[in-house]
Amino acid sequence: MLTLRDLNRATLARQHLLTRYEGDPVEVVHRLVGLQAQEPRPPYLGVWTRLEGFQRDDLHAALHARTMVRATMWRATLHLVTAADFAAFRPVVRPVLAAAARRFEGIDFDAVVAAADRLLAEGPLTFNELRPRLLEEFPGAYDRALGYAVRMLTPLVMVPSEDRWSFPRESSFALPGIDLNPADVETLIKRYLAAFGPATPADVQTWSGLGGIRAVMQGMDLERLTGPAANELFDLPDAPRPGGDVPAPVRFLPDFDTLILGHADRTRVLAEEYKARVATKNLRVKAVYLVDGFAAGTWQIKRTGKRARLLVSPFTSTSLDLLEEEGTRLLEFAEPDAAPSLEVVDGV
Repeated sequence: MLTLRDLNRATLARQHLLTRYEGDPVEVVHRLVGLQAQEPRPPYLGVWTRLEGFQRDDLHAALHARTMVRATMWRATLHLVTAADFAAFRPVVRPVLAAAARRFEGIDFDAVVAAADRLLAEGPLTFNELRPRLLEEFPGAYDRALGYAVRMLTPLVMVPSEDRWSFPRESSFALPGIDLNPADVETLIKRYLAAFGPATPADVQTWSGLGGIRAVMQGMDLERLTGPAANELFDLPDAPRPGGDVPAPVRFLPDFDTLILGHADRTRVLAEEYKARVATKNLRVKAVYLVDGFAAGTWQIKRTGKRARLLVSPFTSTSLDLLEEEGTRLLEFAEPDAAPSLEVVDGV
């Protein structure tokens, strides 16, 4: 039987949060099956906290080379994924995205997708540019519904720029220029377990948005384990499970981090009593820091002139001395031209 700490350490090991991965950004993002990317900066910080010696320019170059892309993927949300995973798994999640598009009625989805493909073949467009052009072809339609249908049903990638975090506030979207090569659901499940396991079918379903996962996992050659709640967990036979007594260093996770969103039961990292302080009613997922492997507070960076302050809001009493080394490193990465400082505040 796995204890909660056993489960925590197994997941942190696969997320490269016990020891940073030594390699390049494409490799670490591949191992994580992507990083949540609603906003431009968080995936950079998500890679930084997991990759030894990470340099911003390495990810920036990979995005411009299109070996990595920012695109709508898991749970119909934007993610940073490798081009290979986009090709393999974008077709797998199409049913999820199609179901999301059907929230709007009275749309000829096939006709809208065909029109969008034709318009985007001429070059990248922002959705503020695309929607009026779609309205010319579908007069009287709800322009937001047309844009949403395209976002869900047409495989698109965001076009990187020379902005600091590679994307402007309003990004253009383009046809990917990547041949889709669909994988099967079993492959997706194995990749998930390698990055997030051990896990239940509900965990896989929460992360991916796909239904019918339990029946598929029951038919796979997976190891069965007993979790801390006496529940059945599935895992890859040779996946790392280092044990709950392994030390876990302080780590800072960005807003919307994939680890916080990757399970139906988040208690392996985030205690239930702190959940409402991290996932807000307006659908934000705040940045958290880990102490001894578990979320111990939230954080944000405030820049004023040449000073960058890391503001931490602990869930329980936390010494700044414990956070100072890793927090200073975070500030030096995120705000390299500013003088760093750490402060404890309430309500971050």
